[in-house]
Amino acid sequence: MNCLIIDDNPIARATLQQLATAVIGLHVVCECSTAIDAYNILQEKQVDLLLLDIEMPDMTGLELTRNLGNKDLIIIFTTAKKDYAAEAFELNVADYLVKPVTPARFLQAIDKAKSLLESRKEEVKLVHDEFIFIRDSNIVKRLKLDDILYAEAMGDYVKFHTRKKDYVIHVTFKATEDRLPASRFMRVNRSYIAAIDKIDTMQDGGLVINGKFIPITETYKKAVIKRINVM
Repeated sequence: MNCLIIDDNPIARATLQQLATAVIGLHVVCECSTAIDAYNILQEKQVDLLLLDIEMPDMTGLELTRNLGNKDLIIIFTTAKKDYAAEAFELNVADYLVKPVTPARFLQAIDKAKSLLESRKEEVKLVHDEFIFIRDSNIVKRLKLDDILYAEAMGDYVKFHTRKKDYVIHVTFKATEDRLPASRFMRVNRSYIAAIDKIDTMQDGGLVINGKFIPITETYKKAVIKRINVM
């Protein structure tokens, strides 16, 4: 697992570097002191995990995370304060480490990141933008993208709704959003991703797919209206 360390404090970077070096399978590809430098590095290097400080000059770790959008990255926040926990939760990061970071707590966060990475690689795989492979009751099945009406977040699981059957898969909602092609699917609130061509009607506060009313939050409303090209 390739890791990028971002922290404006050189001592904090050195501490994380030392902790990461001791973990088999975790490779620090680079470290930097600003979010801007991190953004540029991510354009050139293959990175799976960010160890990201929150309070940095010019651009915070929270702002960088939002600017990265749906980029397929696992993020662990590192911070000297607990005040940002709620915002971190909203951004669906893997973990939230409060400095000083202990080896035991660091390993716990890395184990969580490894599990997330494996779930992305094994449980939801796109093939030619036509179908995905899902693990249903320990059986790997092929599910056509055209059959998916919408996806629903259920804690550590995601439910894929089709006209014939629903499939509950152990995978993160963010991984699902990253894997489903944006040309065909769109997030409409915190818990639902809708197939654009399966929308039957759009009403005040939501849309209807196959008789199911799905609310649209203000965060996504303008984008949804634009995508479905309302006249």
